[in-house]
Amino acid sequence: MALKSMTGFGAAGQENEDYKVHVEVKSVNQRYLDISFSMPRALNVFENDMRNVIKKYSARGKVDVNIVFHDKREKEATIVVDKKLAHAYQTALYELGDFLHLTPPADVCKIALYPDVLRVHEESRDVLDSREILFASLESALEHFSAMRKKEGEHTRRDFEPRLDFLAESVEKLSGFEPEIVERYRAHLTSVLGEMLKGQGVDEMRIMQETVLYADRISYNEEVVRLKSHIAQFRETIEEEATPIGRKLDFLIQEINRETNTIGAKANFTQAAKIVVEIKSEVEKLREQVQNIE
Repeated sequence: MALKSMTGFGAAGQENEDYKVHVEVKSVNQRYLDISFSMPRALNVFENDMRNVIKKYSARGKVDVNIVFHDKREKEATIVVDKKLAHAYQTALYELGDFLHLTPPADVCKIALYPDVLRVHEESRDVLDSREILFASLESALEHFSAMRKKEGEHTRRDFEPRLDFLAESVEKLSGFEPEIVERYRAHLTSVLGEMLKGQGVDEMRIMQETVLYADRISYNEEVVRLKSHIAQFRETIEEEATPIGRKLDFLIQEINRETNTIGAKANFTQAAKIVVEIKSEVEKLREQVQNIE
């Protein structure tokens, strides 16, 4: 089944002795593929490879990937002394003591309590060995993500079927109206000329010529043939195994709408006009659904 929705969500996580990882993938409609990450900077080294993995699962849509990453390994820490800052504090305190005639604090512990004199520095460690657990979590989340999109796509395909049946039936009705439209025009022309030329007789040859010209002008047989072809192609496309198909479906919707508009302009007949309106309404519903297909 080829249809996949561009809207989906998937989540997965794993944990081992050193790392705990949780990955969430979600997407919404977008014309092209746009992948964005929310994750610790330490994982930036994997970003390009993660993009390539995601592209195997998604060809279109705005895909947001959120990664919660916890490094459980013990970190090496050191205490950094800002000697210049400590000396500046001491100098300032002596100046203040002289000014106020007070004894400034001489205890080093008191100086150490002032902001930024002592700072804890944790040694940064690379997380290259987290690759296996990270990508396993990502792949698992993407599997859930893809399954949801396929499920939504199947619902959409089922919704397409009765709408396509309706379009096909409506086009057949339009096809059957054309001879009646021409005959109505011929009868109308005969009636009008008969009133205008009372007692003089009606030129049947002229009526025939005008009727032929009118029939040629209002004929929408070619549009009907193309409409049937577009509907058939739509049916075939939603059953294809190849993906993505959203843009192709969008193009077919545009063509169906264009041919329908042409028929509406040509068919000067109340019943035909009514069917054209119904077709356009159904096509608009199809268009809304197609916007969510990858």
